[in-house]
Amino acid sequence: MIDPLYSLSGFAVGALVGMTGVGGGSLMTPLLILLFGVHPATAVGTDLLYAAATKTGGSLVHGYARSIDWRVVKRLATGSVPATIVTLAVLSLFNLSGDAARNLITLVLSVALFATAFVLVFGGTIVAAYRARVAELDPQRTAVNTVLVGMVLGVLVSISSVGAGAIGVVALIMLYPQLPMARIVGSDIAHAVPLTLIAGTGHWMMGSVDWHIMGSLLAGSLPGIFVGSYFAIRVPERALRLVLATTLFVVASRIAYDHANSASSIFTAFSGRAAP
Repeated sequence: MIDPLYSLSGFAVGALVGMTGVGGGSLMTPLLILLFGVHPATAVGTDLLYAAATKTGGSLVHGYARSIDWRVVKRLATGSVPATIVTLAVLSLFNLSGDAARNLITLVLSVALFATAFVLVFGGTIVAAYRARVAELDPQRTAVNTVLVGMVLGVLVSISSVGAGAIGVVALIMLYPQLPMARIVGSDIAHAVPLTLIAGTGHWMMGSVDWHIMGSLLAGSLPGIFVGSYFAIRVPERALRLVLATTLFVVASRIAYDHANSASSIFTAFSGRAAP
């Protein structure tokens, strides 16, 4: 059965993704946690497979338009795939329904959301200043740095499902200043497919995926993406990004506050048990 509330949320997130290009993880995962009360591990795992499905469609479109640089995708995946596997192996040592996993996920999620909000507001200015100073980087150093970026994205996405969108795009712009924007976006989306699929499969094997929620989200988000893409050229992008960045900052602050309270409660309880 399709849950209309989840589908409506999927439609709203899909529309924003279509209008701004920001990855759905930075929107959907906090929404599931704060609005619907879904456990952070389940929210992350469900969103990863949801993202794998939606980004596969985006990759097919970019592939048909020949706007994917497979060299860049290969370099990113060289770093992200091993990092994802190692991160999943570490997460498997935790009880994902326990407090330790909850605190780890909410901490990384809040950091990733703050970073995404920062990129949305200041990313354009930073990239413009960077491109004015740097025309071309050393090819070998660029290749190594791309692999390192992939490793960072693998860890971030596996734990929080956030990072493969705005953060990944800005990193690629700075590494490949001469690459057309369409190929940067296409390469980022194409790389996100195996990344989210592997990470989502790992979470599924650990039991942190809710298929009912994912089906409801997809039912709403797919038409939402089409609607958002239609209005993308009709709504001021700068205003949208500022509103979105403000929303992400508020959400990240709320998640960080809840994390701090939870960690404080655990520390207090532990101290009480340890006291004679």
